[in-house]
Amino acid sequence: MHIYKFLSLSCLSLLFSRASALYGYALIRCQFTSPHDYVYLEQIYFNKVLLGQYNSTLGKYIGYTDKGKEVADELNKSKGFLEQEKKNAEKCKSNLPQIFDLLSKTAEPSVKLRSVKAASSKHSGMLVCSAYGFYPKEIRVTWLRDGKKVTSDVTSTEELPNGNWLYQLHSHLEITPEPGEKISCMVEHASLMEPKLYDWDPMPESGVNKIAVGTAGLLLGLVLVLAGLIFYKKNKRGRELVPTN
Repeated sequence: MHIYKFLSLSCLSLLFSRASALYGYALIRCQFTSPHDYVYLEQIYFNKVLLGQYNSTLGKYIGYTDKGKEVADELNKSKGFLEQEKKNAEKCKSNLPQIFDLLSKTAEPSVKLRSVKAASSKHSGMLVCSAYGFYPKEIRVTWLRDGKKVTSDVTSTEELPNGNWLYQLHSHLEITPEPGEKISCMVEHASLMEPKLYDWDPMPESGVNKIAVGTAGLLLGLVLVLAGLIFYKKNKRGRELVPTN
């Protein structure tokens, strides 16, 4: 399910800057579309103008302004400079298999569908479908009501990086549930052979409430039983006959 787009790894280096806002910088790029199709570039800019660049395909420095052409001529005469640029290009190439190996790996999202705001007769509720720990970044989360795609009352975050190459995303649906309707969250990702559906089941949430009510009733019953036993024992002691000689 992977389609490799034009990719590049870039390294930005600031050369100089001053209060008048004149600045220059170098941009080092390793661009590739496959492990064997790549180009190494070193570009020099001044005030956003490209002065010149080294291109590994051409094997030399190219100038694009009068000053850039002068610099290019001097650099191309330097065997040391050209040898170093060839080494840099080889380093770019040698890292590509590891990069593509990383790009080929996927991590399936862990999905949780829950209610974050209960609905009532006067107010709508809110469901959230959260996808955690997935890679690559691209993912699609869709809401369905009775199998039909929901296009309104939906808000989603962007793919949020975890800082470990994995991502998370949260999609919210504002609802006023109808009796008997089926609400689902559909997740599509490169790690999945086909879209996965996650159905919202309100019963566990109501079950929690029932358990809480049942527990409270049980505790109340125990308190009443204990109170009754204490009252009974006190009355029994008061009624005992004192033996006479």
